[in-house]
Amino acid sequence: MNTQITDRPRAGWRQVPRDLGYLLPGLPIAVASFTIMVTGFALGAGLFVLAFLGLIVWIAMLGAARGFAVAERARVSVMEDRPVGPAYHRPASGKGLGRLFSYLRDPLAWREWGFGILILPIRCFTWSMTIAWTAAAFGGTTYALWEWSLPRDNADNETLAELIGLGDGRLADVALNTGIGLVFLATLPYLLRAFALTESSLVWAMLTNENAALRVRADELSRSRQAVVQAEADTLRRVERDIHDGPQQRLVRLTMDLESAQRRFDDDPQAARPLLEGAVTQTKEALAELRAVSRGIAPPILTDRGLPAALAAATARCPVPTTLDVGPDLAERLPPAIENAAYFVVTESLTNVAKHSQASRCAVSVVRVGDVLHVQVADDGRGGAHLGKGHGLAGLADRLAGVDGRLDIVSPPAGGTTVTAELPIPATSTAR
Repeated sequence: MNTQITDRPRAGWRQVPRDLGYLLPGLPIAVASFTIMVTGFALGAGLFVLAFLGLIVWIAMLGAARGFAVAERARVSVMEDRPVGPAYHRPASGKGLGRLFSYLRDPLAWREWGFGILILPIRCFTWSMTIAWTAAAFGGTTYALWEWSLPRDNADNETLAELIGLGDGRLADVALNTGIGLVFLATLPYLLRAFALTESSLVWAMLTNENAALRVRADELSRSRQAVVQAEADTLRRVERDIHDGPQQRLVRLTMDLESAQRRFDDDPQAARPLLEGAVTQTKEALAELRAVSRGIAPPILTDRGLPAALAAATARCPVPTTLDVGPDLAERLPPAIENAAYFVVTESLTNVAKHSQASRCAVSVVRVGDVLHVQVADDGRGGAHLGKGHGLAGLADRLAGVDGRLDIVSPPAGGTTVTAELPIPATSTAR
């Protein structure tokens, strides 16, 4: 069911102040927006042939339309006590004159401009009726308090009761006007709600574009998925290369040593002993290399003991002296994808610190602020790191894209490197 309809407030006296607060300022705002939109369009069209001055005028006009739209969405949000949106504007692209023209290709910008024009005739009616109905409601119900101030010296001045034949007494006049005021007062909440609903419906229809926002989000998710697939493929190739260059070669040599020892064991046991000792050494080194490879995928300590313990082990292995600051909120387990991404950011950054930074110290900070996990790795090395191909940080942005994370790298030459990642934590995350 459409939440835009079901979440709207109902008519009632509790809603009357909100509806009045929205409707009464509406006409002055509509007059201002209508004047700016019509004048800006006409002026821009007339100046378009003069070195594209009209283009600048139209861009300014659309900027003003956006300002009015932001204010209108905010007013409806206060009236309905819920956010109004989404409102997605197509980002500008290109350079120079092409970038200026890109501002005119934003569909929502022209809908905001159209709203600034269309709303005026609607508000001329709703504002006038609001003023008249409210005045009749409160003026009629309080008629007995102020009717004495009306001039009655002129014989030609007839009351409403006299005009419709109810008598010429003051009591009949007060009773009639009070009754009319009560009718207007009883219907006032429903009339105000109808007018407010009419205007807010136009706001929802013209100043929001949920479908466009969903399409943009779908495109972002598609790009994120492709980035994650590429990152996983790169990781797989790296693991295959590491296994081929390390443990696999040692296992091949181990097999050859064992076969040689097996052939010599019966004839010359003493000659077989060095081969067996070498095989034991090769086995230990192969196991160490396999553990190193597995740490780059999903270390058991991360799965079993959580992110703080895994980060402590990772910083302890770094050859550069490293300090670790882990927030107290991380005692509670996070979603596996968030923990894996944070661990990958730290380990990949520490690998680059050890290989390329020539740093003397490094600091790792992982804290949770609300629903966002902040990861930062800073060193005092030579700087110059970036996300270009061939650098160890190239896969971090792709890995974070899969969890809607954001990566920022500050690495001026000879100024050290600071890698910062922000990972949003899903609201449904619970301790595992």
